Amino acid sequence: MMSKEYFTVEKEFKVEFYDVDSMDICYHGNYVRFMEVGRCALLDEIGYNYIDMKDEGYSFPVVDIKVRYMKSLHFNEVAKIRSSVIEYENCLKVKYEIFNSKGELTTKAESTQMVVKESTGETMFVCPETFINRMKAAIAG
Repeated sequence: MMSKEYFTVEKEFKVEFYDVDSMDICYHGNYVRFMEVGRCALLDEIGYNYIDMKDEGYSFPVVDIKVRYMKSLHFNEVAKIRSSVIEYENCLKVKYEIFNSKGELTTKAESTQMVVKESTGETMFVCPETFINRMKAAIAG
């Protein structure tokens, strides 16, 4: 089943020397870091980033990550990550697609973050009102 994409941002990044193994192929664990690059760009564009979350007394820890690798990225390649919010009311769920320099889809992924009230450590099952309102504004354009 296809997930509805509420808001999408694309960001280019370069595969650095420290990202690759001895065969100049990107180490699989670094794709999670690329997802974070895409997620931070997405949150900045929405206007509710990790600083805003913390200022409001919330943290959004990652509780689930799914990654499917289809092609490798290589050293010095300029790649692009497309990050899309697919859930934002009860949790933050983001879908990712990573493309190589030829425009080929290399990786599909998804992350889920729950909201935690920092003062109590309590998991919230509804996202903060500020976040929901900024998401709705971003969706409306």
